[in-house]
Amino acid sequence: MKHLKNLIKDESGATAIEYALIAALLSVAIIATLQALRGQLVNTYNQIVAAMAST
Repeated sequence: MKHLKNLIKDESGATAIEYALIAALLSVAIIATLQALRGQLVNTYNQIVAAMAST
């Protein structure tokens, strides 16, 4: 019975799961942002390449 009570109180795995969920949420947010800005990033990159090629 004591072992069962200790098992219920143990939250060490919960912290790892919380960190994994936070990391997954941040990854999704970063990917969504990059996809939304993709066109602007490509245009900026092309302008930089063109400027470097003309010098």
